[in-house]
Amino acid sequence: MSDFMLWLHANYIRPQIDTQEKGDYSFHFDLVQNSLPPSERSSMDKCLEFAALHAFVLGLRTGAGLAAAVPRR
Repeated sequence: MSDFMLWLHANYIRPQIDTQEKGDYSFHFDLVQNSLPPSERSSMDKCLEFAALHAFVLGLRTGAGLAAAVPRR
């Protein structure tokens, strides 16, 4: 990952994720966090960071690909 992507995750993506209502998923997040030993929680955080960054990039690429399909006025 580039330094910019790590900065973007820390300063934009992660705060957005943290403020979202988890609803039915909160039980599952708590279950995973509480079942992991403290030494493995940082590895889980890195996996979530990786997934969030790539989901963000996928959204950018999808949006760019769809831009050609939108009729211009």
